[in-house]
Amino acid sequence: MSQSASDTDLPGQSPAEYIKQHIRTVPDWPSPGIQFRDITPLLSNPRVFRVLIDQFVHRYFDLRPSAIAGLDARGFIIGSVLAYELNVGFVPIRKKGKLPFTTVEETYELEYGSATVEMHTDAVKPGDRVLLIDDLIATGGTMMAGMRLLERLGAQVIEGAAIVDLPELGGSQRLRAGGLRVHTLVSFEGH
Repeated sequence: MSQSASDTDLPGQSPAEYIKQHIRTVPDWPSPGIQFRDITPLLSNPRVFRVLIDQFVHRYFDLRPSAIAGLDARGFIIGSVLAYELNVGFVPIRKKGKLPFTTVEETYELEYGSATVEMHTDAVKPGDRVLLIDDLIATGGTMMAGMRLLERLGAQVIEGAAIVDLPELGGSQRLRAGGLRVHTLVSFEGH
């Protein structure tokens, strides 16, 4: 029987520290003053990617969601792999205009302007227990919109999960205040 990477020694580090050291910070992107937290190095290294996915699998194995809903676009990557590992379905929550069937949509405010996400009307059923996942929580607007969509279709969102929390932007606090349990693996100070 082979060991997963999270069962092996992580050179004196916790899984969270190991994951955090593989997140690249890109200064001034997409605009001046922003410190963009880039998860692509996590995805390109198979050992780190395994440690990352194992952290979520271990957390949600016993909670047993009936589906994983991933937010466009990096939430698709983590969410679909997690859904496969937990043997549950995957639901994409996409930016407006990307889904071919009948949809329900939710508009939310951004720092400058607004955005809309949508999902298929038959993606979840009333009573489904859904885990909502994305790569990062900044202001919380996208995850809150995803939660509202799922709840409008009768699903229960058991938790909102992300790799990274940016607590100074207040998103995780807003989500908790809005009734969503939140779980993140690492946090970064600053924007």
